[in-house]
Amino acid sequence: MNKVMHLREAVEQYIHDGDHLAFGGFTTNRKPMAAVSEIIRQGKGSFIAEGGPAGSEWDMLIGAGRVRAYINCYTANPRFSNIGRRFRAAIEAGKLLFEDYSQDAAMMLFHAASLGLPYLPSRYMFGSGMEDIWGISREEREKIDKLPNEKYIVRENPFDPGEQLLLLPVPKIEAAVIHVQVASEDGTCRIFGDEYHDADIAVAAERVIVTCEELVGNEEIRRDAERNSIPGFLVNAVVHLPHGAHPTQCSAYYDYDKDFLRMYDEAGRTDEGFADFLREWVYGVKDHAEYLDRLGASRMIGLRVTPGTGYVK
Repeated sequence: MNKVMHLREAVEQYIHDGDHLAFGGFTTNRKPMAAVSEIIRQGKGSFIAEGGPAGSEWDMLIGAGRVRAYINCYTANPRFSNIGRRFRAAIEAGKLLFEDYSQDAAMMLFHAASLGLPYLPSRYMFGSGMEDIWGISREEREKIDKLPNEKYIVRENPFDPGEQLLLLPVPKIEAAVIHVQVASEDGTCRIFGDEYHDADIAVAAERVIVTCEELVGNEEIRRDAERNSIPGFLVNAVVHLPHGAHPTQCSAYYDYDKDFLRMYDEAGRTDEGFADFLREWVYGVKDHAEYLDRLGASRMIGLRVTPGTGYVK
């Protein structure tokens, strides 16, 4: 089955307003940034955001006013910002419903979602203060049917009486977007380097869009099947999108764009600066091809990694 689509068509069909949405990648690594820009251009929003270890993808969507509630453990572009500036501004202005879990808990929750578990029994967060402080109150949670009414429930371990466990609610992910290095027409994916939580959210989500650096035939990707990461039957749409993770890095293909990430961090300091950024780099281009044209070929060539190192020397 051929699942290859244009990015605009894939977002129109598989990303819905109000979705419980997750993205693959890790902070400045393999984030589906081109898809994020297309989501913003199409005006989609009111998302229940399952952030995990997030970077500029959720920071942009929060800054653009597209997130109704944000469940997260970390939001920043390391080396360039100690915290996402638009995320921070929304929190400080009281404009964002936000719940905080530890990073180990967040990653395990994605895995629990892939297993179809209703909750995750955990010792994570005990003693950290996170178990005592709720970012989203029970009253606010009860207004949103896609959020659990409790941040967690404390129960005794039935196999070890006296031990207390946190029972953490597992997210019900409706849509996920993942950027990979190689994908075939039927949706089979190959990820180089750390897979992070990408395979978990692909299993857990009801709808999955994959953007890829290289598109290959089905027979080609099966020649070395043990290297594949995500089976095609989990994927709804495949979009051939070279440099679709820019300005984040994509292992074995290109490094992150330091200058762009510094520019983004500076733009995010003010509402006006961020609005200018969106006008130039999101609304000011019609699609990813025009975005790349604006960046320029020499810039993109300069980001190609040195073989054997995984980064630009």
